[in-house]
Amino acid sequence: MLWIELFCDKCAKYIGVIISFLLILMMINVAFDALNRYIMNSNSVALQEMEWHLFSVIILLGLSYTLSEEAHVRVDILYAGFSKKKKAIVNMIGVILFVLPLSLLIAYGSLGFVEKSFVFMEQSGDPGGLPYRYIIKALIPTSFVILIIMSIGYFARNYNLLKRLNSGSES
Repeated sequence: MLWIELFCDKCAKYIGVIISFLLILMMINVAFDALNRYIMNSNSVALQEMEWHLFSVIILLGLSYTLSEEAHVRVDILYAGFSKKKKAIVNMIGVILFVLPLSLLIAYGSLGFVEKSFVFMEQSGDPGGLPYRYIIKALIPTSFVILIIMSIGYFARNYNLLKRLNSGSES
């Protein structure tokens, strides 16, 4: 199980780098769009749509990164008082009962949504908007498959911690 944990941790670092790069791109896009709108008195639908496309990618990929960094939302008022052993058990149960089923449901459930968008070659309804909307929609199932992989790594991390705690090599 250690190799699973290490592989997922390495993947999470790459996802973090990608997200950082996309955040910089989004900030440049927003700044350029604002300057274009207020200084040049011009408006670009494509730039505005690119803002929410980049934001969507950041949020969807951020799900996996947040889980791997243990920055996800949970009831910390209870969790904070738990021992390391209890925390590991709660994390493993959370992955099995919540993260995996929900991720599988969303990944599978969004495939038809993406397929329909691809078949109709969906594009922006606004003049000057972005084409190929199915690309951004395809990130929905993709990001949840990544989340499934990362949650398996998170489970492995907590399992390995529990094993170390039970063997007495960590307190």
